[in-house]
Amino acid sequence: MKINWSPLKAELTFWRQAERPLPIWWRDDDAIATTPALSRLTQISETLGMPAYIAVIPAHMTPSLVPALNDAPNLIPVIHGWRHQSHAPKGEKNAEFGHLRPQAESELGLAMDTLEAQFSTQLVKLFVPPWNRFNPDLLPALTLAGYRGLSTYGPRKAQFAAPNLTQINTHIDPIFWRGHRGLADPTELVEGIVTTLRNRREGGSDATEPLGLLTHHLVHTEEVWQFTQEVLQVLLDGGATPADINALL
Repeated sequence: MKINWSPLKAELTFWRQAERPLPIWWRDDDAIATTPALSRLTQISETLGMPAYIAVIPAHMTPSLVPALNDAPNLIPVIHGWRHQSHAPKGEKNAEFGHLRPQAESELGLAMDTLEAQFSTQLVKLFVPPWNRFNPDLLPALTLAGYRGLSTYGPRKAQFAAPNLTQINTHIDPIFWRGHRGLADPTELVEGIVTTLRNRREGGSDATEPLGLLTHHLVHTEEVWQFTQEVLQVLLDGGATPADINALL
């Protein structure tokens, strides 16, 4: 597969000429166990020197995942809901924490306690709601449970989702979820990244928010793996630098 990266490289040139910093980060969702796919992700992370923030599903995590993350300094655990189970009313889009329900607040606390017990100080207290949907009425409960950040998808509207709760989203998703679930059209993906960066450069959205790549290692096709490694390499070669998400929370 040959991807035309020239439009992105040209946009990155504008950023370098303007001496504008471009922090980037990589979030990968749905981790529960050690798998060949997680090993491949680890290899890419190490090759690029690019940390990967691994969104772990607390209720389904198996014991094999703990040493896999503890032994890989570039893999950093964050919290991906509780069970990754949708509680959306019939006819609405999937969401685990998209609607108020009696168990929601306690599950936020359970998720934090479960991963803190396994990963201690390695854990970054960033909450990643399954399906990237989160009811704002639950923000006080999120803060009360000890979370310091919230990550969904798309340009953030503000730096803070709530007092003491930083919003750091993802913006690039290479998977064609509504179709064959392989790699989305590479030309459209590159165009989307360029549009996102140009909009930031021209003041249309927050240029200080780290540009986020969202992946799902368990379902990657070979083309998705290739895109993942190449897009990160192009960004890094073009002057982007890995963001320290914990330091931003």
